[in-house]
Amino acid sequence: MSVPARALELDPAMQAAPPADNVRRQLARRLADAICLPASKLTPQERHMAGDVLVELLRSAEPDIREAVAKRLVMLNEAPRTILVILAKDEIHIARHVLENSRSLTDSDMIQIARKVKMEHRIMMAQRRNLSDAVVDVLVEFMEEDVVETLLKNKGSNLSDTAIQRILVTSRSHQPYVELLAKRDELRPSHGLTMYWWADATNRKRILARFAVTRHVLQESTGDLYPLAAEEGWQDSGVRKALQFIERRQRNRVALERSPYESLEQAIESISVSGLTRATTEEISYMAGIKPATGAQILTDKGGQPIAIFCKAPGLRREYLEMLWLGLGRRTQTAEGRIDPDYNRVIETYDTISTDKAQTVLRYWNWSLTASLSPEVLEYIQKGVIPREEDFGAAAITAALVFSHRR
Repeated sequence: MSVPARALELDPAMQAAPPADNVRRQLARRLADAICLPASKLTPQERHMAGDVLVELLRSAEPDIREAVAKRLVMLNEAPRTILVILAKDEIHIARHVLENSRSLTDSDMIQIARKVKMEHRIMMAQRRNLSDAVVDVLVEFMEEDVVETLLKNKGSNLSDTAIQRILVTSRSHQPYVELLAKRDELRPSHGLTMYWWADATNRKRILARFAVTRHVLQESTGDLYPLAAEEGWQDSGVRKALQFIERRQRNRVALERSPYESLEQAIESISVSGLTRATTEEISYMAGIKPATGAQILTDKGGQPIAIFCKAPGLRREYLEMLWLGLGRRTQTAEGRIDPDYNRVIETYDTISTDKAQTVLRYWNWSLTASLSPEVLEYIQKGVIPREEDFGAAAITAALVFSHRR
């Protein structure tokens, strides 16, 4: 016999039934508990089935239920990744439990999450203890300042050359990146000595302290190759450029013999009287063992510290540094009679760097700025585009970054 509808409405058992939300809450908790059971009590198949059911339940669950599940599952080393990925993309107060603490997420999961979430999620991802270079590459793609700075501060993040290159380009207009990059173990000399050109005074000092090194091992291991290269007439341009970088002698004897000046010192004396011209820039550059393009970059630098390196490398005494500085139209004293701050930094650089280390920096700049200036690279520079390192090499990247930058 059928039960009248009215009887259902008045049924005390039905009136006392818990709300649907309460049942959902209890079910979600129990499913999460079941998933967290040890392997001895739950088969992998049943664990995955429970996970599939829980996924569907969470899609329409209240935020506090989703957060409770997130807190529960992150304690499990082998939690169902599908659920974790969904929760990691959730509202930040829910996602943070997974993004901060879950060990079950793979690099593939992290990459997928990074591409689908907001910046606040990526900041949290950037704080994780261990981040592979593949995940870091994706986080850096967005070039969000807070995310990038968090990654650079995180010692557990691994930066690939690709990530460093992206950040290096942006560092030209964002000085905080320079300081943070200068502290990273992954930074190579090509990165640091390139970044020097747009670094502030403090970071320039830090970069020189790290990358101004001697070349004793290189010089000893290649010393016997110079006579052989000379016998061949220096026909191999690659060999010539590489050995010029390693060479001990800084001043160019051939340029000195061809110059109208008796010495590099006499040329600088002339500049202190008549000022710098394009012709004298070329003369002192060649005599100092570098190309005019490198010399022009050094002599026009606003900070002035590269000029100290230019003078120290070929063994010029400090008085010639002052002559060159004045010949460039720059002052050594302020209107109040104090030493000019820029000149003071130049003197400090000159006094603290050894001749050998100054030669390393000057030769590296010359090699990196001029060794790859092919028509193709020059076209990139004119367009303000950075070429790919795998296509043109590190020197081409340096030339493009430096010559296309305007401080």
